[in-house]
Amino acid sequence: MDSNNTNLDAAIESLLNVEKQMRLAGEVAGTRKAAIDIVELCFKAGAWKTLNDQIVLLSKRRGQLKQAITAMVQKAMEYIDLTPDMDTRIELIKTLSSVSAGKIYVEIERARLIKRLAKIKEEQGQIDEAADLMQEVAVETFGSMAKTEKIAFILEQVRLCLDRQDYVRAQILSRKISPRVFDADPSKEKKKPKEGDNIVQDAPADIPSLLELKRIYYELMIRYYSHNNDYLEICRCYKAIYDIPSIKEDPAKWTPVLRKICWYLVLAPHDPMQSSLLNATLEDKNLSEIPNFRLLLKQLVTMEVIQWTSLWEFFKEEYENEKNYLGGALGDKAAEDLKLRIIEHNILVVSKYYSRITLKRLADLLCLSLQEAEKHLSDMVNSKALIAKIDRPMGVVSFRTAQDSNGILNSWATNLEKLLDLVEKSCHQIHKETMIHKAVLKA
Repeated sequence: MDSNNTNLDAAIESLLNVEKQMRLAGEVAGTRKAAIDIVELCFKAGAWKTLNDQIVLLSKRRGQLKQAITAMVQKAMEYIDLTPDMDTRIELIKTLSSVSAGKIYVEIERARLIKRLAKIKEEQGQIDEAADLMQEVAVETFGSMAKTEKIAFILEQVRLCLDRQDYVRAQILSRKISPRVFDADPSKEKKKPKEGDNIVQDAPADIPSLLELKRIYYELMIRYYSHNNDYLEICRCYKAIYDIPSIKEDPAKWTPVLRKICWYLVLAPHDPMQSSLLNATLEDKNLSEIPNFRLLLKQLVTMEVIQWTSLWEFFKEEYENEKNYLGGALGDKAAEDLKLRIIEHNILVVSKYYSRITLKRLADLLCLSLQEAEKHLSDMVNSKALIAKIDRPMGVVSFRTAQDSNGILNSWATNLEKLLDLVEKSCHQIHKETMIHKAVLKA
């Protein structure tokens, strides 16, 4: 064993001398070959500690060439999966990571090393450490990294933040990816690099395609928005997944997505964006394959009061079945919000048909007590969903249509015009009476 170590040390020493001569002579190919030979020699001898020491030694030599360090790091990365145990693997990754730190020419290699180390930490249950490791690397500034690899790396950062429930940082990281990047045509993007431009490397084989990354991105965003119960944004995420060609072509894939779109459309508060999405979904031909959900959306766009009890009886089974589909169960909070949305829809319907209504009659129509009806109406007025006034002593609600500034000015102008017209007519009548009176007196 000692003789083997002696032979290894002697071989390394002679190669180091060769490397020094080549480096001082400025021979790129020779220096690179000597560095790779040292790494290969240590690997074949199974001397992992010596391998780590030599990598650090070679990287710190005076005037070391960039190409030699790059080749050495890339060669050593091939041996990571061939390490005998996990501790040796982690030690090698950490050595390579420290050697490549702060060196722009091996920034991609360092990012890949950090990703591998974070994956090991995550498998060991150390999610916080894995997330902290990943956040050290800002891949969006890497000019030579493939676009798909950048997106995959940022998505991994977002996923780890969501796993540790750091929602603020997850949102900040997710904003580094523009949704428009998924709509780009990859075939049109491969331009010939100009002189002086960074040559973009090809993404590794394990990096998913752009459309697969789009699906992963929106699934992560659904997890983020579910934390805040932002139903409209969740619905828009499912809509983006639904529009992916591979999903739209397969009924087994698009059916659960379309079900979720319908549920979250109903759960989303009423506003122009929700209304637009609702009408666009109703026009989708695939909706005829799930008639119950078509009926649900139809009820929402029809200006008629919906009976909550009969609606819940009809859709309760579908609601509970959601746990068997993509995205899982909707939860108890969603059931409460569904009832709230039906009440809001009913109040909007009543406001369309009545200008004034008693609070008791409103409560009867909504199947609520007086206090509940008043509370829901007040909440809608506060959120500016409608304009209404409650005369509590009389128990009367007055609804008014919302007017913009132009509408108010036009109504004032019309009222003034009517007033001046009346004044003019009155003056004309007075003048006429005076003339008649004078004529009678003269006679």
